[in-house]
Amino acid sequence: MINPKPKMSTYYNISQLRLESWNDLKFESSNLENISKGSVEGDKQIEKVKKIFKRLESIESYFALPGLFRMGLLLEMIERQEYTAFAHKISEITKLLVSDKYRSNPNAFEDDDLNSDSLEAIDKFDGKGKNYFEVLFVEDISVQEENKLRHDLNEVCTSNDQFNYGIVVQRTFEDAMIALKFNSNIQAVVIRYAPPYKSKKISPFLEPFVQSILNLNIDSKSEMRLGPVLGRLVKKFRPELDTYYVTDTALGNLKDNTLKTFDRIFYRAEDVQELHLTILRGIYKRYETPFFSALKEYSKKPTGIFHAMPISRGNSVFKSRWINDFGKFYGRNMFLAETSSTKGGLDSLLQPTGSLKTAQKMASDAYGSLNTFFVTNGTSTSNKIVVQALVKPGEVILIDRDCHKSHHYGLVLAGAYPVYLDSYPIEKYSMYGAVPLQQIKDKLLQLKEAGRMQLVKMLLLTNCTFDGLVYNVEKVMEEILAIKPDMIFLWDEAWFAFAGFTYNYKQRTGMFVANKLHKKYKSEKYRIEYEEHIKNLKKGEISKLPDPDKVRIRVYSTQSTHKTLSSFRQGSMIHIWDEDFRKKSQNTFLEAYMTHTSTSPNYQILASLDAGRRQVQFEGYELVEKSIELAMVFRAKVNDHPQLKKYFDVLTIGDFIPKEFRASGLSEYYNPKTGWNRMEDAWKNDEFVLDPTKITIHIGRTGVNGDTFKNKYLMDKFNIQINKTSRNTVLLMTNIGTTRSSVTYLTNALLKIADELDKELLALTSAESKIHQDRIESLTQDFPPLPDFSYFHNSFQAVPGVPGGNIRGAFTLAYNEENYEYIPLSECLPTIKEGRVLVASCFIIPYPPGFPVLVPGQVVSEEIIHFLTVLDVSEIHGYRPELGLRIFKDAVLNRQKTVTSMGSNTKK
Repeated sequence: MINPKPKMSTYYNISQLRLESWNDLKFESSNLENISKGSVEGDKQIEKVKKIFKRLESIESYFALPGLFRMGLLLEMIERQEYTAFAHKISEITKLLVSDKYRSNPNAFEDDDLNSDSLEAIDKFDGKGKNYFEVLFVEDISVQEENKLRHDLNEVCTSNDQFNYGIVVQRTFEDAMIALKFNSNIQAVVIRYAPPYKSKKISPFLEPFVQSILNLNIDSKSEMRLGPVLGRLVKKFRPELDTYYVTDTALGNLKDNTLKTFDRIFYRAEDVQELHLTILRGIYKRYETPFFSALKEYSKKPTGIFHAMPISRGNSVFKSRWINDFGKFYGRNMFLAETSSTKGGLDSLLQPTGSLKTAQKMASDAYGSLNTFFVTNGTSTSNKIVVQALVKPGEVILIDRDCHKSHHYGLVLAGAYPVYLDSYPIEKYSMYGAVPLQQIKDKLLQLKEAGRMQLVKMLLLTNCTFDGLVYNVEKVMEEILAIKPDMIFLWDEAWFAFAGFTYNYKQRTGMFVANKLHKKYKSEKYRIEYEEHIKNLKKGEISKLPDPDKVRIRVYSTQSTHKTLSSFRQGSMIHIWDEDFRKKSQNTFLEAYMTHTSTSPNYQILASLDAGRRQVQFEGYELVEKSIELAMVFRAKVNDHPQLKKYFDVLTIGDFIPKEFRASGLSEYYNPKTGWNRMEDAWKNDEFVLDPTKITIHIGRTGVNGDTFKNKYLMDKFNIQINKTSRNTVLLMTNIGTTRSSVTYLTNALLKIADELDKELLALTSAESKIHQDRIESLTQDFPPLPDFSYFHNSFQAVPGVPGGNIRGAFTLAYNEENYEYIPLSECLPTIKEGRVLVASCFIIPYPPGFPVLVPGQVVSEEIIHFLTVLDVSEIHGYRPELGLRIFKDAVLNRQKTVTSMGSNTKK
């Protein structure tokens, strides 16, 4: 039985509430079939059904299907006491909505009787029908006018139309915004005149889901302006949507920002057919995949192969007696599309002029960049391209020490001097957090005081981190630009490619913030704010606002598209929002791009990047919101289930982020007693936030370390793959490919593991039990300290006593094997205590997570040795256990120290 007064805090979002309400209605309606009409119990059951139905009516008013008209017909059935038929129809509608198949065949709802044949047709439907979407019309019109609008649009639809659509009419500004938030089917918005502002249909149970809309603080006094204002908000919150405006205002009286806001402006007297065709054309433009389509067309052409690649067209595979199974496994299309041709509709990645150039431009529009480049050998390469393109030998990069190893290798290639920034430690769970803004500013001011500010070129940070920590990108950029107005920012968003497609996440991405700050700093309003800020600064106080006359917005983001969106392995993109790109960086960027990009890129990867762009423009909002919802629901399940709570804890925001970085005070997304906490305020204001799709489970009470838990339990028993472990945690992730059934499978697996652990504990002898308790104590109370970056040995410091090290010099010095030696790990601490300074001659990188504990030229501290001795990962790149740590010989360091000192004096 359902609770007749459901607490809305138990539902994470409207999608969850909607589907569960339909399931509740289905369950309670089935009980109507057996009631005695006119009985007290029967009347109570009818009231219960009506109450759920009323709740659903207010939700369904924001969707085209099943639609308020059909909801009205269903309600009439209750009034006519047709309970059996009503229950049958509710069951069928619920099945249609839960299955989602109606979106490939919306005609399933056209049968007002919704008989069993309609559902059977849906079950057999192969999904090859026209794609369905919905159009939001915003205007305060009567029901009769709405029906006429539906009729007129239906009249101009033809069987030749490539897409099907339904319409959703909202009569107020607030209801339009709520529809955009709730309804991911909406792909186009038509605003007709200026709607009234206030909604009249927000019921109390909807309020928790629409607070962000109710708090928009829009000036609604002049409702004549609300049409253009709504258009601008649509572009802000869901920029992928096409927006159209219907007005009677003469062209000469339309403001420029109104003209720029909408994709097209219509006048009421114009034919509705033109509006219909424009809507379809807008959808088709986004639906195009220039390179993927060109590759498909190429694969259909008969060709003669007289160049490299015997595998092309599959000739060397399907005719083989020994590897034809390889061809059968992948299918013919894979080989038909395998070519090195850049003609026939295809294009050159190194110098695109056709379909690839168009595909990259469409990706740029989708991701909000000024320029986007496809990369087919991973974000490791993207990172090296950007660093090498922008930083010259001897220039300085402020860099997150815990960033991916590719950045450190990029420093070696570029010859840049890194100034390493330390993240705050989370020792209880053997992981690092993120770099506090104050530390970045302190390092920058140190460099300024040392007279090296002119050499500082770039700030490089990981956003979001492996464990899900996300920076306040706007705050970081604004306060750093106040100190150095021409700073270049490289945001490594390898795990954050999906973030641009829902608003909470988007506002913490490099491209969104770059665009926002560029507009802000060019405005007269900001100039006034800046001058007032400068006037009120106390003596010696540093400005937190950039000078609008000096500031330049130069932002680069690298994204592993394949990690969180639809792309083949190694598909990556570089997004650029650099107002000085053409003037200062384009040539060197293209040289670096050619340096690292293969002359034979994989076309399948490029096609997947093109197709993946199409997907996020149509369903990115829905899929990202769904992945967040599933992560949240899983959190709640673990927190609420007594058997799961016995062994597992989902780590909270408070576990990851110290109080001083959480101005909102939000410490957890879900509490078993109070339900869900809304994340909007935290994501807007806090210095760091936690991406809920990264779910870290503390497993210390199992007595099993992370690596063993991953391999012995998750992989071996259930074939569940995860990315990362620490001593006492495992990291799980949801993404746009995660399904409800996969989350259910994961939950069931954890339950079975918990049951198995119960059985194992019962079988332990007293001696074994003591060992087990010691393991638990070690994993839950013994926290080995996490070492900070020590420092570069003075032989490799750019300037003695000033942050920055010559990592390239140290790296190349180790080319000569006579310059280094090995010391067994067990002998390192005694050697250090005897007074010898050990200096690393190579990278030491535990994997995962893939960032270096030691870099060439770094002094080996006691803390680092202790950390390496307790590491429980089996893969440590650069470390050979049979030999030990590879360190520079003392004589080499002394010789290098003399060379460095002479070079430093020469520079001075």
